[in-house]
Amino acid sequence: MKTKFSGILTLLLAFVVQFTFAQEKTISGTVSDENGLPLPTATVIIKGTTTGTSTDFDGNYSITANEGDVLDFSYVGYATQSQPVGASNSIDVTLQPDNTLDEVVVTALGIKRKKDEITTVYQEVKTEELVKANNPNVVNGLAGKVSGLTITQNTNGVSGGTRVVLRGNRTISGNNTALVVIDGTISDYNFFNAIDPNQIESVNVIKGAAGSALYGSQGSNGVIVVTTKKGSGEKMTVEVFSS
Repeated sequence: MKTKFSGILTLLLAFVVQFTFAQEKTISGTVSDENGLPLPTATVIIKGTTTGTSTDFDGNYSITANEGDVLDFSYVGYATQSQPVGASNSIDVTLQPDNTLDEVVVTALGIKRKKDEITTVYQEVKTEELVKANNPNVVNGLAGKVSGLTITQNTNGVSGGTRVVLRGNRTISGNNTALVVIDGTISDYNFFNAIDPNQIESVNVIKGAAGSALYGSQGSNGVIVVTTKKGSGEKMTVEVFSS
């Protein structure tokens, strides 16, 4: 009797395990926007769990789920859409824009604040200060005008290589040179040196960790933000330089 009961119990357990695995399956499909274009890095999560995946470059995804589960599809700027897992192994989703949020742009370019509103260490150098010494090399023209700035000329000549350190040597094996950003574009020092100092409106030197963090890990050694002169559109201005 005991042996018979054990056999029935084993058979019942095997049936339950087989039934459970029969419910679990791989769901795949494509996530696209309202125009039918694929959405890469869209998130697909089983509702109520931390199990999920993301779409590839072509908007394709694949996830293992059980029948009856609900998949949440989400993407930045789009409304989240939920789809239940049924008998089909394929679920394609078209996300619609979320109109409750306007476009948000976070950038370190073009942000203007009053001096007493700045919470990071920075220093501004105007054109007049750059051209006083009549130095054709812009970087060398910053010497003595920015506290804590060290300039090393690697080679001779006006266009020689330059090394600028703002926050001291932070590593003995890596790069300690400050990042240069000209009109919102990350540039190298050769291009920076080639600019006529008279064409520069201002140079903002950001040394604080909070300010340099705006430019990611590249700005960890400090940032030199260069703004060149542009027409104001209000009136014609003529500048004459002679020597």
